[in-house]
Parts: sequence; structure tokens; C-alpha cells
Amino acid sequence: MEAVIAVFALLFVLFLGLGVYATVKVVGAAKRGVDRGITQARRTVEDHTLRAKSFAQPGAAGELAQLRLKLRTSMRATQDALHAAVAEDESLKESIGLFERLSAHGHELDDELKRLEAEPDRTALTERLPGLRERTERITQSADALRWAARDRARRFAEDDLDTLSAQIDMEAGALRHWTTEPEPDPRPAASPKPEPRAASTPWPEAPAADAAAAGQTWPETPQSSPAHESARPAISPSGPRPTYPWQKKPRPESTT
Repeated sequence: MEAVIAVFALLFVLFLGLGVYATVKVVGAAKRGVDRGITQARRTVEDHTLRAKSFAQPGAAGELAQLRLKLRTSMRATQDALHAAVAEDESLKESIGLFERLSAHGHELDDELKRLEAEPDRTALTERLPGLRERTERITQSADALRWAARDRARRFAEDDLDTLSAQIDMEAGALRHWTTEPEPDPRPAASPKPEPRAASTPWPEAPAADAAAAGQTWPETPQSSPAHESARPAISPSGPRPTYPWQKKPRPESTT
């Protein structure tokens, strides 16, 4: 009985621990989602504010807002493009490392531009604008180069895969339509026809029997006999006296006039 109670107590503690772990994970995921939402909302509000300042405020303050907006837009687009492409292409990890180093310079410049927005000395601010403009241009150009290189690499891979797929489909389509394909002419010269086999020669006459060997070989007789054989043959032999029988009548003498 004590063993059963111990097993149930162990299961209860186990399920309680799993419940606490799941609750912590869900709360953490919800908190991260809320933080991302707040950050996205803050970023959107700040971007709209900068866009409004760039159009509404003239002079150095408006140009500072334009520089910040250009820097933030370029860096954010590059970050999204690299992180989306690295899931399919592991070779972009090095590019992400370079972008992280570039991001450090970008954040430093963005913080400096943000501080200068509240600078009351407009003359000193105007003197520093060329250097700030050059730094912003260098950082955005590097970010744009990374972003477009990653996009071109993904597009190239997609085109190569499409070319391979098209070639395979054309081959399969040709195999399915095998009855429409005609054999290509053979460039080799046509072989000369083989000579037909000649008809067998006339067989020789059979050898004579053993008793006729002394008389020499005889050839088959021809349909026409030679004149010597014709002369040796006797003519029609004369008929001899006809025998008389007792029941026959005597011949009557011929009457003469």
C-alpha cells in the first residue's frame, strides 16, 4: 500500500513539474511576443515621426531626420533579407557576421544623429552634416551590397534549379512522345549489300553398281537416240504362217471370171 502511495506521489510531482515548465515556456513566449510587438510599434512610430520631420522641418534638423530614416531602412531591410536567406543557404553565416559588425557602426551613427536632433547650435550642426552624410552613405552602401548579393545568390540558385528542372521535363516529355521521334540519319556510309548465295550446282550422276564397273561409266540417256543405235534396231519383222485350227472353215477360193 505504501508503494502505491509513493508511486502516485511521484507521478503527481512529475506532472506538477511538467505543468510548471510548460507554464514558464508559454509565459516566456508570450512575453517575447509582446516585446516584439512593442518594439515593432515603437519602430513604426519612430519611422513615421522621422518621415514627418524630414518633410516638416527645414534645414539641418530635417536633413538629420532623412539620414536616420535612410540608415534605419537600409539596415533593417538587409537584416531581414540575410536572416531569411540563411535558413536555406548556410554559406550566408559569414555575411551575417559581417553585417553584425556593420550594425555596430550603424547603431553608433544612429545614436549620434538622434542626439544631434536636440542640438541648439545650428551652425555647428551644419558644419558636421557633410561628415555625417558621408558616414551614412558608406554604411548604407555596404548594407545594400550585402542585401543585393544575397538576393542575387538566391535568384541564381533558383534559375539554375529551374534550368535543370526544365531540361528534365523536356527529356521526360520526349520519352513520353517516343512515337513522334524519327531516327536520325546515320552519317556513316551505307554498307555494300552482301552477295546472294549462288545456287547449288547440278549434282553428278550416281556411281554405277559393282557388277557394271568393268563396262565403264555410263551417262544418263538423252531423249534422242544416236543414228548408230537406230540402224542397229530391226525393222518390223514379217509375220509367219498363221496356225490353223480344226474348227475353222476352209478358205473359199476366189472366183475368177
